[in-house]
Formats: sequence, C-alpha cells, structure tokens
Amino acid sequence: MRSPIKGLIDRLRPRHYGRRHPLVLINGLAEQAESWYRNRKFWSRFFDVHTPNILAYEGETIHRLIAAKEPITVDYLVNQLHIYLDQFVQTPPYHLVASSLGGKVAVEFAARYPEMIGRVVLLCPSGMGDEEQLPIMDGVVGRNAEMMVKSVFHKPRLVDREIERYYRSKFANRKWQKGFIRTVRGTLAHTVRDKMKHVLAPTLLVTASGDKVCSPVTAEEAARELPNGHFRKIERCGHAPQIEKHWLINRLVVDFLSSTEPTAHPSWTKLILAKPTRASK
Repeated sequence: MRSPIKGLIDRLRPRHYGRRHPLVLINGLAEQAESWYRNRKFWSRFFDVHTPNILAYEGETIHRLIAAKEPITVDYLVNQLHIYLDQFVQTPPYHLVASSLGGKVAVEFAARYPEMIGRVVLLCPSGMGDEEQLPIMDGVVGRNAEMMVKSVFHKPRLVDREIERYYRSKFANRKWQKGFIRTVRGTLAHTVRDKMKHVLAPTLLVTASGDKVCSPVTAEEAARELPNGHFRKIERCGHAPQIEKHWLINRLVVDFLSSTEPTAHPSWTKLILAKPTRASK
C-alpha cells in the first residue's frame, strides 16, 4: 500500500520540462546560506531554489556600510532582497521560507510588495513583539561555538559537529565578528508585529517548544494576526527546526507551498512524527 508520504512526493515532483516555481530562502542572524544544507537539495526537487546571501558578515557591502558609519537595518536587508529578486531573478510571484531574523525581512517584504509574493513560511521568526534573547552573543563575544550550539538546538549532542567547527572558525575571524555584531545592533529592536495584518499571502508560522531565542507563546499570538495564517508548534525542538527536524520541515514546507488547500497539519505528518525513517532524511 502506498504511504501518504510517498504519495505526496509523487504528486509534487515535476513530470515535464518547464520552469519551477521560485522559492527564496532567507537565513537568520546566526546563519548563512549554508545553513539550509539539510533542506535545499530536497526542496530543489520541486522548486527553483534561491539563497540570496544578504547577510554576508565578511562581505565588502556590509563593511562599506560600517566604514561609512551607516547602520545595518532590516530596511537595508529588505532593499537588498528586492534588488536581488527584481534584477537577477525576475520571475515573481515568489515563495519565501525564512528563519529567525529572516522572518523580519520576509514579513516586511511581503507587506510592502504583496504582488511579488506567492506563499510564506516563517520558521521561529524573530520580531514578533517579544524581548528576544540572544545567548548566541555570549558565544560570539567569548568565541565559544559550543555555547552558541547549545543556545540554538534542543539536543546539541545530536547536532552535526561540522556546525560547531564552522562557527569556531568564524568566531576567530575579526571581520566576520564585526559584521555580525553591527548587524545585531541594527536589527535587534526592529519588530514586525504591526505588519502581520498586512501579509495577505497564505503564511505558515512554525515555532518550537524549546526555542530559547524567540518566545513560542508570542509566536502563536502573532500568527493569529495573519489574515491567511496557519500555525504549527513543533515539540522537542529548538530555534532551528529546519536543521533539527529537517525530515519534518522539508515535507511540511513542500506540502504547504504546493497544496490547493494549504494547512499546518497535513495528515501524513503524524506518520513522520511517529517514526522518522532513513528515507525521510
């Protein structure tokens, strides 16, 4: 008997030549485009995936702003995303999947340019109105990659050790560290709670019970203000469900972005949560 999961994949996989719907991934504050490493390959089966690196802490663009004593703000990041899509992709409407700080960028972008948006998925988004906790800052300032990992993940011992090694190398890079800290200063106080009512596209907001950075309670309250919103809380998960629960997030995102009647709780997710299999990774 065909499983619901296999049926989902067969239904969505393209079967003829043609351009796939564009999907734009917007990473968070402590992440880079590489942080989608457990998602991009899977989503590329169904979408034309783009990962604009608008938060390149070592990049010359950010450091030109720093040299000119200009702040790195959410408005700046929204403008950079608009330039990228308007000039270098040019295939609207776009689906957006955004994590953490990327959620602020996605909400602002969707509210300003509704004609450019298909659907939106927000993964543990920041800026929902709560006072954000940034234990990662202690890791950056103290150059303690292990502390950063513990602040983000529910079960740090199960996290790919390459993540810790990656951040250890970045924390030792003064240029990266300077770009990161200046971005924190310019974006931390920015909230998008008042913009939620202006996001007209179907939007899935995913939070996690073990999120130490953004309040799951506040996220659920904010999701109710979306005109076409859907909400999902993932148990036993931290601030990066796209990594820690990728076997669920990968399929949940594909289903939400592709279904004629999108929902946060498709029936097949009960099977995945009951028993994640090798094939689902």
